[in-house]
Amino acid sequence: MDILNNPFRALLAAGSPPLGTWLMSGSPATAEAMGCAGFDWLCVDMEHVPLGFGDAIAILQAIAGTRACPVLRVAWNDQVLVKRALDIGAQTLMFPFVENADEARRAVASTRYPAPGQETPGTRGYAAMHRASRYGTAQGYNERANDAIVRIIQIETPGSLARLEEIAAIDGVDALFVGPGDMAAALGHLGDIAHPDVQAAIADAARRAKAVGKPIGIVGPTPEMVARFIAYGYSYVAVASDMGMMMRQANAFLADLRAIPGVALNTGAY
Repeated sequence: MDILNNPFRALLAAGSPPLGTWLMSGSPATAEAMGCAGFDWLCVDMEHVPLGFGDAIAILQAIAGTRACPVLRVAWNDQVLVKRALDIGAQTLMFPFVENADEARRAVASTRYPAPGQETPGTRGYAAMHRASRYGTAQGYNERANDAIVRIIQIETPGSLARLEEIAAIDGVDALFVGPGDMAAALGHLGDIAHPDVQAAIADAARRAKAVGKPIGIVGPTPEMVARFIAYGYSYVAVASDMGMMMRQANAFLADLRAIPGVALNTGAY
């Protein structure tokens, strides 16, 4: 396998929307299980999950044994965090809360080694020995690493939505991703992504991204909501999370069991 051919780029070009889910448990075993379940891509979330880079590398290693592509969301658009994420072998990075073209340009720069003729000059620090280069055994890593990275910029506020075209036009921005929860909060509808105003913003983002030829993704809590997003024109999608699916099924099992005659209902508060 050529590690410098990013499989997520191929997924984006496949035609039908690749299906993913979020990894919120922080567990390599759960990550591996989700990959074995058949998801096309899995988001390793370092923004809202208390993962260190030691945890993240174990999760990337677990996913590597499956057909799923990992997408690592960094905690912030920070050059040092990005450098460390790339060195542990993340090839596809998601950047949260990018508000404008300058911030998108900074995100791209942090993923690139400096090279002549770059429209967005690279600022990635160099190390000769790390997992990304297969510990120095990947032929041509230094020359090809810049082109192997897929950069996903998140649109999460009305301000960034208003500047979607400017952000998408930055050299090196490969795809966009709408954060529906934060968009709902910014629009004054915290926790209600089904609100008509939020849905209108979500649909607008898909339409405008398609107009400029930029892939755009989103996550939804249920298959029904995700189907709505696909109908809007989203090019890659995620449904729920490992923890969300586990809790939903656990609650369903408990409800069924408590309906059995003679089964005591535990009313104690956690």
